[in-house]
Amino acid sequence: MRPFDLMAWAEHLPAAETVPALRDALDRKGVALLQAPPGSGKTTLVPLALLGERWLGERRIVMLEPRRLAARAAARRMASMLSEAVGATVGYRTRLDSRIGTSTRIEVVTEGILIRQLQEDPSLEGTGLLIFDEFHERSLDGDLGLALALESRRALRPELRLLVMSATLDIAAVAELMGGAPVISGEGRRFSVDLRYLDRPAPEQLEAAVVAAVRGALGRERGSLLVFLPGLREIRRVERRLAEIDLASDVLVAPLYGDLAPAAQDAAIAPAPPGRRKIVLATSIAETSLTIEGVRVVIDSGLARRPRFDPRTGMTRLVTSRVSQAAAEQRRGRAGRIEPGICYRLWPEQEQTALAAHTQPEVMDADLAPLALELACWGARDPLALAWLDPPPAAAFAQAMTLLRELGAVDAAGGVTAHGRDMGALGFHPRLVHMMLRARESDTAPTAAAIAAVLSERDVIRARPGARDSDLRLRLEMLQEGVGRHSLPPGLALDRGAIERARDLQRQWCRSLGVRVEPIEPSAAGRVLALAYPDRLAQRRSGIIGSFRLANGAGAALAAGDPLANEEFLAVAELDGDPRNARIFLAAPVTRAEIEQDFADAIERVDLIAWDEREEAVLARHQERLRALVLSDAPLRDPPQEHVRAALIAALRNRGVIALPWSEAAIQLRNRVRFVRTLPGESERWPDITDTALIDRLDEWLGPVVTGITRLGQITPFHLDQGLAAMLSFEQRRRLDELAPTHVTVPSGSRVPIDYGAGDVPVLAVRLQELFGLAETPAIARESVPLLLHLLSPAGRPLQVTRDLRGFWRSSYRQVRSEMRGRYPKHPWPDDPLTAPPTRRTKRRSR
Repeated sequence: MRPFDLMAWAEHLPAAETVPALRDALDRKGVALLQAPPGSGKTTLVPLALLGERWLGERRIVMLEPRRLAARAAARRMASMLSEAVGATVGYRTRLDSRIGTSTRIEVVTEGILIRQLQEDPSLEGTGLLIFDEFHERSLDGDLGLALALESRRALRPELRLLVMSATLDIAAVAELMGGAPVISGEGRRFSVDLRYLDRPAPEQLEAAVVAAVRGALGRERGSLLVFLPGLREIRRVERRLAEIDLASDVLVAPLYGDLAPAAQDAAIAPAPPGRRKIVLATSIAETSLTIEGVRVVIDSGLARRPRFDPRTGMTRLVTSRVSQAAAEQRRGRAGRIEPGICYRLWPEQEQTALAAHTQPEVMDADLAPLALELACWGARDPLALAWLDPPPAAAFAQAMTLLRELGAVDAAGGVTAHGRDMGALGFHPRLVHMMLRARESDTAPTAAAIAAVLSERDVIRARPGARDSDLRLRLEMLQEGVGRHSLPPGLALDRGAIERARDLQRQWCRSLGVRVEPIEPSAAGRVLALAYPDRLAQRRSGIIGSFRLANGAGAALAAGDPLANEEFLAVAELDGDPRNARIFLAAPVTRAEIEQDFADAIERVDLIAWDEREEAVLARHQERLRALVLSDAPLRDPPQEHVRAALIAALRNRGVIALPWSEAAIQLRNRVRFVRTLPGESERWPDITDTALIDRLDEWLGPVVTGITRLGQITPFHLDQGLAAMLSFEQRRRLDELAPTHVTVPSGSRVPIDYGAGDVPVLAVRLQELFGLAETPAIARESVPLLLHLLSPAGRPLQVTRDLRGFWRSSYRQVRSEMRGRYPKHPWPDDPLTAPPTRRTKRRSR
């Protein structure tokens, strides 16, 4: 290797003393942190400057980059400094591409590659220095990689050096995590970048506002432009708008995003041809680790699109949100890498301080199933056994472990199984790896690899608004045949770049699985896909086109015109995160027979006896269920009567006693018992038959008399009378008649009923003439409780209410007599009611 001339690049270093200080820190502590601003050259210069350290020996430097584009760019930059080709002293490894040779000493890898290296060799014997670059991005694999590396250094390789590098990070927390690691700060060569704040556009006006800012900057500023947009959708819209305006002939437009083909990514970051300028439309992929030659103007939308996992639904959705202050500074710094620049921000200056200080760590929002599998393979059943800046959230981690148990990757205690180790060795999402391994057992591995490839890339089919087609089989046909042999429906177009990347990925996975890239079977798509997403098997709801229920209990929907809307069962790969009724984006049909065969062990056969609100009856059914899906449903013959009765009683509890057909006799009985419970010394001797008590004890008093009944309408007053009567013993019924009789015989001979429900005092409503000759108020409860008399007119209307009959005769009767004798002349109104004969009739007619 030609010696690296550090002094020739000294002006690029974070500070003149930075590299010596790093050497000293790594010598003394074995760990260090470097905080240096964008443009400092730390990504490429520091690894080269440390390459000759004595403690490296023949070991290599491994540098972790969060993105494939950054890994390739950093390796190429370092190789060019050494006047070598990539793959000599400096190489890189990414998921789909690697340039590594026998003489490679600096290896730039993406985060997933580092996790695989640690799992295969926890001591990293061939590595002397491990560098975590751009750690402020706080990716899930970056946090996991550091946690595993710290564990490896503590338990296996104390001599392994660790260096964390970042431009914007709460460095003190990382230093503490690493056991008090020295912090090296450097200023480096950094050009000034002026800020211009603009008005924040409405969401529907974002692309128009960006284009207006681009046109203004092209007219006022020189050099190339870097425009930050949330995602591919906005990039394409801005690209179309720019194509519609009259751009100068020397202006090139280049998109830059993660799923862009590597050659197109390299072209986007390459310098513009002489005499021309470039507009790079980029996602947050361009925030860090890249120098796009010639850029001196940044236009920042202030937005980013990131995945967010919802443990409640088990689904991940993309959320567009505002960037953090740290991310905004990273974007601003892109304009000052090689000369002074300018940054236009599409938000008012007063909003800057309202932005979050740092970007939310991915571990707080991500699907933790891949992390949980890696920890299980590492042997850490409890994530808190490792060192984290932010531990994985408990709810999301628990859900991830539930999924791994369902996939057979871990056992009940959380230990990794043999199948789980096989899954971990392939280093991809557990769902897709499980699908491919299980498909290999049934000779459908090429189809599974194709499905995994399609799901790992951006949708290979582009659709105009309203032309969405969610059928995964169509994507597989395109992957296998292309448009030449299979035409697409109107409104759909093939993304050729995405289809080629998917084909490359399918071939790679077939090699990893040890199978040939044989023809794909699109017809098997649903059956294979269900292996990855058993919780997203979907059953069409009866009578509603496009409406489905998922196996996890959630709802999902397709547009009525979608080709899959009438399928009975679907295996769903992609949907949004709406917890009520998620929209299905990608799915394939699967048959009932396939579900019954492939998930036989998970299918429950249950006898369901329950109240049905729609039928208003207890229904007894025999069902075969896969979680929330009902695969078969038939009437259950001779259901156990105790279960039927329990379901009926449960329905009655929900409705309350008011729903029961009470007879007058039953109501009277309840009121009489309620009354005697109020008597001194009687409360504990009688059952409580208030509404609340009867509901609580439905099983005891009503259950025995409704055996064989399945509908509320079949319960009659007779059943209630029976049930209530059974609550009283013979002695209680005799005592009840003694203390609270149903009737009183008055002087006229009539048996008049007593009303125990009118209030606290029982009421006797009787015509006044029937009480002639009676001096004392009738009383019950062994003459201890005088009744409340409602003295009625001959027409049955109240004349007086009293509990003092003697006092009434003596005082109020005369006034009543004077008012009523003219109104009711046919009825007796004697001067002395105490000596007059009682009567139920009118006066005798004179002959």
